[in-house]
Amino acid sequence: MQQHDGPLARLRRGHEELVLDLLRKHGPLSRGELGARCGLSRTTLYDIVAALVANGAVVASAPQAGPRRRGRPVERLALNPGAGQAIGVDFARRAVHVAAVNVAHEVVGTASHAHGPDLSWPQRIELAERLIGSLAGDSLRLDALSAIGVGVVGPVAWQPADDMPGPPAELVPLLRRKFAVPVLVDNNTRLAALAESTWGTAAGEQDVLYLRLSHGVGGGLVVGGALHRGAYGLSGEFGHITVDPDGGPCECGGTGCLETVASVGAVLEAYRAAGGEAADIAGLTAAARAGEPVAAGVLAAAGRRVGAVLAAVSNAVGPGVIVIGGELAAAGEALTGPVERELSRRLLPVSRHRLDLRPAALGEVGAALGGIALVLHQSPLLSRYPGRPRIGEDG
Repeated sequence: MQQHDGPLARLRRGHEELVLDLLRKHGPLSRGELGARCGLSRTTLYDIVAALVANGAVVASAPQAGPRRRGRPVERLALNPGAGQAIGVDFARRAVHVAAVNVAHEVVGTASHAHGPDLSWPQRIELAERLIGSLAGDSLRLDALSAIGVGVVGPVAWQPADDMPGPPAELVPLLRRKFAVPVLVDNNTRLAALAESTWGTAAGEQDVLYLRLSHGVGGGLVVGGALHRGAYGLSGEFGHITVDPDGGPCECGGTGCLETVASVGAVLEAYRAAGGEAADIAGLTAAARAGEPVAAGVLAAAGRRVGAVLAAVSNAVGPGVIVIGGELAAAGEALTGPVERELSRRLLPVSRHRLDLRPAALGEVGAALGGIALVLHQSPLLSRYPGRPRIGEDG
């Protein structure tokens, strides 16, 4: 069936989104309270509300018990949590993270599971299904799913092209067969940037640079209040900026990229080469927080490289906030201190006291929550994204 999308339909959809957003932000409201906040005429508002109640997106609650007053009891309107749900999945390099929310933007649940680097895609998808099933065993209703938003490592072309990388061929069809809903795919670090700028530490900020220091290094940019994808989905590949022309090879084909010195694997390798004894990255960051000189020195060296890259990007783009996430960020001041000092040294003087460096707030499920934001398409940060991604749709 052809979808009609003329001016009147877009206007009505805008009115519906306005009402839903007000209920999402303020909770249950009477029609009078909605009218005072939305500015729509009484006739238009009542028509929109009637349609939203009829299709199940909004429910009308019975008046609260209390002393009987003159006039008709005031009915309150609220989002229907059971009207639909969305799932976000982050297929990180060595873990799968899932999150679920209902239409009221209430988080139903989150789950994560680490895996080895060689786990096959069918096995990773099975792992995601099990994690989602663990949420369904609580309060997630799989029959209420509206879509799944998926984050993957690396660039994702918005329009598939033979010469552009993208998600593995089996990913979308397998997820669609398992859940029978659309599957929307984007780069996972860009989705983490979206989540931090929608619900996290940078919520409400207009210009944000997000950097994730994990088994890979990547990020995302929010420019002028909109998430920036770049041509062919190539924005945010900060991990492949050269920091040492004579350095080691990078999996991208380059040499001396930031990822070769500031990823989890690179930092662990440098730490062990210097005599460090921690078994994993959690042990290393804990040692650094405790003041162990070897751990602190290795993280300081990585932090200086990170700061140099962030300063270069900041001088070009001009963010107001930089957010750092990923496993290395758990080191706290041992990492962010050197980053800040290098930023201060390299930033334009006018920017030095205006740029705010913040830790990520959403943890390892940030990209999965970003996938949900992509599905809901409610965040103004997505205003310059295509209305419906092409990946994962029926042809």
